Amino acid sequence: MIARIFDMTAQWLFTTSQKLHLTYNEMNIVVYYMMVPLTWLIMLDAIIGSWPWLTVAWIAACMVVMIVHRKNFEQWCDSVFKRSVDFLLWFRRVGWNYTLASVIICVAVPLLIYAILTILLIIL
Repeated sequence: MIARIFDMTAQWLFTTSQKLHLTYNEMNIVVYYMMVPLTWLIMLDAIIGSWPWLTVAWIAACMVVMIVHRKNFEQWCDSVFKRSVDFLLWFRRVGWNYTLASVIICVAVPLLIYAILTILLIIL
């Protein structure tokens, strides 16, 4: 089951990256480091009533990164992706292989955060 979730996620990232003319690493970084946090901040802004300050700040920060790295965005994404892989490989120390660490950190944890934020949006 873990391998299937990993494969489905990787395949989605790969297919989407091709459609958007990005590399797999670029797509991975855009999704996990920019888009997912952006959606969390949109939800958090709505929860705490600070709309849209956290969201606007995050968009501005992402734009700065994109502008600063516009000439070497692919290389920058490759570098960040490598550090992400190294982070996930660190979990071998607790008995997780790369696939398991990826699914827990990159799929299960974000889904848990979405669930918590969704509940807070409903009850508050």
